Amino acid sequence: MSLSPSPAQQAIDDVLAALKGSRRIHDNIARWHTIPARPAQYAPFPAALDPAIVEVLKAQGIEQLYSHQAEAIEHTLAGEHVVVVTPTASGKTLCYNLPVLQRLLERPQARALYLFPTKALSHDQYAGLYDLTRALGKRGPPRDFRVYTFDGDTPMAARQAIRQAGQIVVTNPDMLHAGILPNHTKWLKLFENLDTVVIDELHQYRGVFGSHVANVIRRLRRICRFYGSDPRFICCSATIANPRQMAETLVGEPFAVIDKNGAPRGERVLIFYNPPVVNAELGIRASSVKEAQRMAMRFLERGLQTIVFARSRIRVEILTTYLRRAMRRLGRDPNVIQGYRGGYLPAERRQIERGIRSGQILGVVSTNALELGIDIGSLQAAVLCGYPGTIASAWQQGGRAGRKQQTAVMVLVASSSPLNQYLMQHPEYFLEATPEQGILNPDNVLILQAHLKCAVNEVPLSDGEVFGPGAT
Repeated sequence: MSLSPSPAQQAIDDVLAALKGSRRIHDNIARWHTIPARPAQYAPFPAALDPAIVEVLKAQGIEQLYSHQAEAIEHTLAGEHVVVVTPTASGKTLCYNLPVLQRLLERPQARALYLFPTKALSHDQYAGLYDLTRALGKRGPPRDFRVYTFDGDTPMAARQAIRQAGQIVVTNPDMLHAGILPNHTKWLKLFENLDTVVIDELHQYRGVFGSHVANVIRRLRRICRFYGSDPRFICCSATIANPRQMAETLVGEPFAVIDKNGAPRGERVLIFYNPPVVNAELGIRASSVKEAQRMAMRFLERGLQTIVFARSRIRVEILTTYLRRAMRRLGRDPNVIQGYRGGYLPAERRQIERGIRSGQILGVVSTNALELGIDIGSLQAAVLCGYPGTIASAWQQGGRAGRKQQTAVMVLVASSSPLNQYLMQHPEYFLEATPEQGILNPDNVLILQAHLKCAVNEVPLSDGEVFGPGAT
């Protein structure tokens, strides 16, 4: 006897059937591609993990680890530098949280530093880590794990306490560069006992930005050596073609690569939609903004939580306005649609993130601010208003939907630009190509000399010391 599909699954099936049945839409679909579901591959908890950690995980319903999680934890606890490269929603967070907590149980004076490229991601990861440490603190002897975020939003009154007491400090590269390293004498306990450095979303650290961050890491490791510590690094990314090369260039040490994904995946439907031609002579097609709004409404009117990605802040506001008007015409509450972009106050962004996770917000329109691995719940559909420019970004944005193993839909609505039209004519390029390589050059003379000045200001150069090419 077959089980009937869940209401959400039935709604997704109905929308997909309606899209196929609509002649206007069907005639403009350049490619309909289905990626089948795959089961999970599990592994037992590593023997080195403290029983209290295992008990907490089982209390949360995690009876086993995915194979890549167990492998990453074993390599990390063996003292290796590790880079984990698995798709979105594959549980990479446990790959670094569990070994960090294990080290804190073994040596409470140990410290860890978490680096995330954005403050939004920092606060999201902090929330999950805080809950995990609170649960672990109640197992066995009473323990107090002190986890803090330290960024531009941190009140001045709290900063001194964080410097003294923080066992796990969650921050971003900019704050590390400008706020922590120049003031290392105020962070004695951190640098004397720094055991682990976590660098998440590795693919973000490419180009000039990545070259700067690589030099920030050089300065970090130099200060650690000054205080007698030598941390191991754990890097994570979902979309990068050369993870080992990029991690080793960024940190300057050999890395073990964990890239065999053991997480389950629900069925994923990819739709390449090319808006109809409105001016054949000029090759102009219907507005991608209006077509993205119509496509998103197909899911929203059925109660399916949907995210729409736009290429600019003004498009976010336009799409948000269009979707709210459409919901109002349906007699629905327009406030279930929210925009999300840079420029919003931190409290507004946190409120929107909570609303998405709780389901109070049905649809969100975002720039690439929500592209990273922020836990925003179980979205069912992702509509991309225009190709974001790279294969890596497109998969990241499409991966915001389907994080709970159900069928998910990604719709790429093309614009009239040549690059978008090429993808519509050759969708196999997107489906068959690997994500772009991450290229960075920390030895660029202009970048290097700027960070050399910072390094000398932090700790004077010693005789024979090398900062730059050849430094370890």
